[in-house]
Parts: sequence; C-alpha cells; structure tokens
Amino acid sequence: MFRARLSPAALLILSVLTLCLGRAPALIVPMTGWTPQNGDANYWADARGECALREERHGQAFPTFTSPDDARSFALKLQSTLGRSVSNVVTQPVDRAGQWGVLAAYDYQQGGVKYRVSQLFLSDSGVLRTVTGSSAAQGAPACANDMRDFIRYLAN
Repeated sequence: MFRARLSPAALLILSVLTLCLGRAPALIVPMTGWTPQNGDANYWADARGECALREERHGQAFPTFTSPDDARSFALKLQSTLGRSVSNVVTQPVDRAGQWGVLAAYDYQQGGVKYRVSQLFLSDSGVLRTVTGSSAAQGAPACANDMRDFIRYLAN
C-alpha cells in the first residue's frame, strides 16, 4: 500500500508554482512493480511505497521551447523561483523529440523528513504538463534511480 509520507512532496509542487490542477491522459510507467494509486492512472507508486510519480496537466499556459537556449532561460528563472522555498535546486533543459522541456531536481523537507523531488516541465499543446517523482532522501531507496531515469529520459 502507498505510504502517505510521500504525498507532501507532490503537494508542494502545486503550492510552489501556484497552478491550477487539471487532468492529462494517463501516464504510462514502464517500470516493473509500479501500480496506479487509488485507481488514478496519473499517480503511481513502486511496490514498497518508497517512490511516487504523478503526472499533472495544469490550466496555465506554457510555451513550447524550440531551442535549448529558450528552455535554459526558463530553467534559470525556475531555479530562482523554486530556490525561495526548497533547497538544492538544479535545473536543465531536456530534449523531447525536437521540443524542449525543463527538468528540475530539489530537496523538500516536511515533518523532519527530507524528500528528493525530480520534476519535468513540458508544453502539451501550449498548456503546462508536469511529471513529478519523489522519494525520501535518506536511505536511497532502490526505486529512486529508475524513477529519476524515467523522468529524465522517457517521460514525455
């Protein structure tokens, strides 16, 4: 069963960015043992409940970046914004079949637990779509590297 201790990281994303939550087509997670949570195919957890993935479509307009320089410019602004409320923020442009997105990674702490979050920002027909993964930073769960690789290379 999914442990509720991971959900604060996903909720932080909404408050940090102050975006309206929407729905997207279901996220396809090609990792063995990961299952959708509570019947929601946009929210996945590994078999042990140590890592979580969430796909969200936000009602906010978001540009389609056609060059790495455009994505890098946004990445720097995002890094500054996130750095006001979370720590160890790193951002970078990522290529998605000729369109560029932005990958952010940062630490978030709540209730004495530190979470490591990876978040991909993409334009979906001009609307912001994010794929967010989180896990407890301590203990380095086995699922964390596969989850981060999925977000970095495969989620689109």
